[in-house]
Amino acid sequence: MNCFKPLTCAALILSLGLAHAARAGEVAVAVAANFTGPMQTLAVEFEKETGHKAVPSFGSTGQFYTQIKNGAPFEVFLAADDTTPAKLEKEGDTVAGSRFTYVIGALALWSKKDGFVDDKGEVLKKGGFTHIAIADPEKAPYGAAAVETLKKLGVFDALQPKFVTGNNIAQAHQFVDTGNAELGFVALSQIYKDGKLTSGSAWIVSQNLHEPIRQDAVLLTRGKDNPAAAALLQYLKGAKASAVIESYGYRLK
Repeated sequence: MNCFKPLTCAALILSLGLAHAARAGEVAVAVAANFTGPMQTLAVEFEKETGHKAVPSFGSTGQFYTQIKNGAPFEVFLAADDTTPAKLEKEGDTVAGSRFTYVIGALALWSKKDGFVDDKGEVLKKGGFTHIAIADPEKAPYGAAAVETLKKLGVFDALQPKFVTGNNIAQAHQFVDTGNAELGFVALSQIYKDGKLTSGSAWIVSQNLHEPIRQDAVLLTRGKDNPAAAALLQYLKGAKASAVIESYGYRLK
């Protein structure tokens, strides 16, 4: 930029800044609890890159469905499954053609204690624990995947009396983190960063033991005229977002 008059240059810079601010907006995002870590990072990077601000709320997919149906002011939904966004789409609560799978989640059996969980999950059969945490399988897809895993391993009936059930995967993680359960099923993204386990010991559950945890994103009807909402969904499909997402242990396909 060539400015021969300081005042003219300052005015031009100010006007460009005001124009950028005018274009920037906010988007209210309902985010599945398992995606908390990545979303917190992505929200910062999204604002840096676009000027738009993502305002996330974290919780269980089932609870968000109820809130959306009751008129909650969310514009984008990042679910923990693919069935809930599809249901909302069928019921006319989303913008047609906007739904896509943004991640495929991974389930992990985790203990905060080093060496407590072996890398094959044999601890489930050996025992030696009083409580095991899971997310509510009726509300949280990761909880449903945990139940499916336990049934395939043939230990569900034996372990069910030891369940400590959280409303969502964040609460299940909290139970283990605070010691209220010696181990529990959590999202890998909660205990994994930059290619390594952040604490304790874990078994990454084989994808063969449960249905794929396909997590879909969708533009809700309330956000159809919000450029920030469309920009966020587009950003999630880009290379920068993909790098962040994969660093938390998610697969993209």
